[in-house]
Amino acid sequence: MKIKTFYQQLLSHFSVILITVLVLSLSLTHYLETVVYEQKTDELKTYGQAILTDLRQSTRGSNGILKTYGHVLDTRAIQYSLFDEHSSIVYSTGLKSPLIELNQEEWHALQNGQTVTVKQEFKRFDEAVTFVLLPYFERQQFVGGVLLTSPITGSRAIISQMNHYVLYATGAAVLLALLLSGLLSMIHVRRIQRLRRAAAAVAGGDYTVRVPSSEFDEIGELSRDFNEMTDKLETSMKEIDTLEKRRRQFMADVSHELRTPLTTIRGVIEGLRERMISEDEQDKALQLAQNESKRLIRLVNENLDYEKIRSNQIRLNKQTLPLKELLEMTADQLEHAADERGNTIVVSVSDRLSVFADYDRLMQIFINITKNSIQFCEKGTITLCGDESENETIIEIKDTGIGMDPAEIEQIWDRFYKAIISRTSTPYGEFGLGLSIVQQLVLLHEGTIDVQSEKGKGTLFTIRLPK
Repeated sequence: MKIKTFYQQLLSHFSVILITVLVLSLSLTHYLETVVYEQKTDELKTYGQAILTDLRQSTRGSNGILKTYGHVLDTRAIQYSLFDEHSSIVYSTGLKSPLIELNQEEWHALQNGQTVTVKQEFKRFDEAVTFVLLPYFERQQFVGGVLLTSPITGSRAIISQMNHYVLYATGAAVLLALLLSGLLSMIHVRRIQRLRRAAAAVAGGDYTVRVPSSEFDEIGELSRDFNEMTDKLETSMKEIDTLEKRRRQFMADVSHELRTPLTTIRGVIEGLRERMISEDEQDKALQLAQNESKRLIRLVNENLDYEKIRSNQIRLNKQTLPLKELLEMTADQLEHAADERGNTIVVSVSDRLSVFADYDRLMQIFINITKNSIQFCEKGTITLCGDESENETIIEIKDTGIGMDPAEIEQIWDRFYKAIISRTSTPYGEFGLGLSIVQQLVLLHEGTIDVQSEKGKGTLFTIRLPK
């Protein structure tokens, strides 16, 4: 059976408040009844003690004192009776019987000097009364006592009136509790429904939805967590969309990049097979096929490298290496490519400087960055230099090329990203994976890589590797 949250909340709140009000009402009623009867018995005790005190101190006849008290107490609806040690009534303003009816326990209590009080008595008198028995001693000898009675009708009337007030107050409190519970339940249910609608929107693919949050309670904290979740989902979806766009571009690039060398190789093979290429041109054709096959190998290797690094399949063999020697080897390998674009590679590093790294992967880092600098620099200078701090080896690769704007700097580490200009000339890094591979390799060395660039003024790559 499905019970709506509103009714659950309403029942929960109302039940707690109702039980609290009922307990307080019953406690208050009992307390008021106790107070009324205690006040009545205290009043009877006070008058009884006054009667006994006046009897002990009186030098005139006791009948006058008894009659005087009789007139006074009659106005307050109180009767009293004086009795002797045999329970025989000596004087009474109300009882017609010759003896006071006391049980054994009450009689012993009186003889021991104790006051006996009974809040409600229904059997021994003509009407229901509250009564008090006080012992009377002369010269430390028990000679009787005094009985004071008062009808409980007056006390009950007071208690009944108070109970009516309590009942009205309880009814008002219950009504207010019902309204307040309904209001609170409605507020909570609306907040939950708002979260439910937002969750349904997210399930439908809308990651821009947000709900009001606060630190007031758990629902507010849940709303905040929900907003944080949607923020992350929205960011992830944007990244996925961006990656998907690049993947589609990547597939287009793959088709173009692979088709060109394959078409060239196929044409050379068919030309040789059909003897359409003269002997003088055969060496040139074979060289062309060889270059294109190497290009295909570079394309495949670049992707395989990235996947291996990304899936943590690369294991580094770190050792202490002379930094100057590595940078000079990089310059030697890329000297021809630099010359083709009119660039000069300069190595500036101390002979004593060393770096703790994997030889093959570090060379891969240097060559990739330097190739990138050559690609975006024409008739300029590429400087490879090194320095050290207390805990790090610092390598800088700087060029005087076209530079980048801030938007491009943020994207160069992304897989498949290539600056538009590079599409017209892609001898290296055909798929835009070179710098992604560089970043992953630096991270594997527990190092950092930063780039600073300004449009038209060149780019500086800074690599920091721990010693």
